Amino acid sequence: MGISLLGGPVAEVVMDVPPVNALAVRDWEELARAVRSAGEDPGTRVVVLRAEGRGFNAGVDIKELRDAEGFEALVGVNRACYAAFAAVYECAVPVVAAVHGHCLGGGIGLAGNADIVVASEDAYFGLPEVDRGALGAATHLARLVPRQLVRAMVYTCRNVTAAELHAFGSVLEVVPREKVRDAAMEVAGQIADKDPYVIRRAKESLNGIDPVDVNRSYRFEQGFTFELNLMGVADRHRERFQ
Repeated sequence: MGISLLGGPVAEVVMDVPPVNALAVRDWEELARAVRSAGEDPGTRVVVLRAEGRGFNAGVDIKELRDAEGFEALVGVNRACYAAFAAVYECAVPVVAAVHGHCLGGGIGLAGNADIVVASEDAYFGLPEVDRGALGAATHLARLVPRQLVRAMVYTCRNVTAAELHAFGSVLEVVPREKVRDAAMEVAGQIADKDPYVIRRAKESLNGIDPVDVNRSYRFEQGFTFELNLMGVADRHRERFQ
């Protein structure tokens, strides 16, 4: 369990942190290292990011923040999430996210920064941050849904389904849950069959023409989470959630 990397031309980075894949600081750090390591391997042509268990990702481990004294854990998780999201975005090869079940909070940061998303029929996506006294990953949500829906989802904490994202074009395929890894591996295989030098330059060029600097934009969002914590708002919401 934890974060694992299965190397090869189609490398797999797998999250397996029961019960819901809510990641602690060390898990986010390990995830960042795994994705970067896969991309730096000259034998890797594409990375599939997926999960075991009930859902793809439930964001940060709220218990870790609740039980910590001071702001060390908050600083740690913010830095670690930033590193993990950046690792996906900056990975030298395309990243295909295979999403099943819940994709919430930090999961949006991962899926939103992936190059391609394949999802199961039961997959749903959302940012419950406002209800947790936090902010962040709207940067990445904006890569999945239209601008006004981003605002509605942030303000109301509503979720959207894989089918809705497929209609927007941000999810490539929606398949039965038991087929989601196969579907991701199939599209990854199509990429792996291409000239690897060309694909790496294609990834670099596509990042270069993005209209939003996702790293800078997300770092800006994180500043407001620090403010909410300093003002005591986040603690109240975390206690209510627990």
